[in-house]
Amino acid sequence: MQNMKSRLLIALTAAGIIGIGCFTGGAAGAIAGHAVHHGVLGAVGGCIAGHEYHKHQKHEAELRAQEHQQHQDTTNQQ
Repeated sequence: MQNMKSRLLIALTAAGIIGIGCFTGGAAGAIAGHAVHHGVLGAVGGCIAGHEYHKHQKHEAELRAQEHQQHQDTTNQQ
């Protein structure tokens, strides 16, 4: 059963279905969930939260890069 879960995780990762933040969030969630005897539930919740957090960080970085580029463009025009 554990081998099948590992294969599924590898397949989903290779397909790009599982996002970057999922691994770190899932690990943190599994540890926290393990403390209250719900490791799998914690890992799933952590994966979702970590993925959403990563998307938020990526969006913020894109906005900062866009603002920086606009500032560079206006500075070069003067």
